[in-house]
Amino acid sequence: MSVRLKLTLSYAGLLMVAGILLLAVVWVFLLRYVPETIADGPPGPRGGPGAMIVPDRSDLLRAFAPKAIAMLAVLLVFSLVGGWFLAGSMLAPLTRITNATRLTANGSRSHRIQLEGRQDEFRELADAFDAMLARLEAHDAEQQRFAANASHELRTPLAITQTLLDVARTDRNRDIGELVERLQLVNTRAIDLTEALLLLSRANQRSFTREPVDLSLAAEEATETLLPLAEKRGVTLETSGDLATTHGSHALLLQMTTNLVHNAIVHNLAEEGTVWVTTSVRSMTVALTVENTGHKVTPRVAATLAEPFQRGTGRTHTDHAGAGLGLAIVESITRAHGGTLILTPRDGGGLRVTVQLPATPGF
Repeated sequence: MSVRLKLTLSYAGLLMVAGILLLAVVWVFLLRYVPETIADGPPGPRGGPGAMIVPDRSDLLRAFAPKAIAMLAVLLVFSLVGGWFLAGSMLAPLTRITNATRLTANGSRSHRIQLEGRQDEFRELADAFDAMLARLEAHDAEQQRFAANASHELRTPLAITQTLLDVARTDRNRDIGELVERLQLVNTRAIDLTEALLLLSRANQRSFTREPVDLSLAAEEATETLLPLAEKRGVTLETSGDLATTHGSHALLLQMTTNLVHNAIVHNLAEEGTVWVTTSVRSMTVALTVENTGHKVTPRVAATLAEPFQRGTGRTHTDHAGAGLGLAIVESITRAHGGTLILTPRDGGGLRVTVQLPATPGF
């Protein structure tokens, strides 16, 4: 049985029960004023001239029963027909949602239900479904861009390796040591890119064990690890802040902090640059802020830096340019831990990156 038929029978059954109860009340009410039989009537025959006609309960039953049965029959037909159309009207929004679900299952993401009418349960369901479709469409487009960019990035070192091998095969007099060194650099970049992609996938899947993690300790560990790189590039690292404990993966949060500090060091002034790493505690959140000096960054560019393979200085590679996944990994790790990533250009040049995560109660 379809839902529409079930609703129709439910409406009809309810109306029939109500009609029977109403007729029962009327019957009981009439019985109070009608005697069961006529015991002593006035002189003369009951139907004769001048006699008073007083009906008893048998007369009332003969007059009342046919009309009650006819009324119930009319009520049954009316309730079935009316219930059928009423159920169809009630289920019409559900039909639109079902059709949209079928289109989504077939791969369509661009359609929307856009249910009209007042704000009821069906409207809320349709609006929630439209919002889900919008997120799926955006995610699908993002995944397609990511796949295209990842294919391009992975193809580049492979193409360079193939070119170097072709040159070595045709040019027998070429320095083998130089060739091996260049191949090693290209292979190292391919390995770094692959590891970054795997880390990004792990963060998106949220397949990690959660434990209390102090962001201030992660900041100190990251700055100590990257101190040689900072000294080589003439960048000063300054770390300060409070105990900031959140709940998550220590390895991922350390990788997030390391990526932020690494980006701040690499994308800095050529001389006498500075990186500030601070942690703070707010009412329900903890924050990790990495701020660096550097070239001017517009708000429009800053808003796109967290996209995969996006670099603030274009796609030109330097010695520490990375794979273009640093901030993308940071955003994925932040989102996997229920936090938010905020990128703000500094007035004097450079960038301020703030990661806000839920605070761990009791710490």
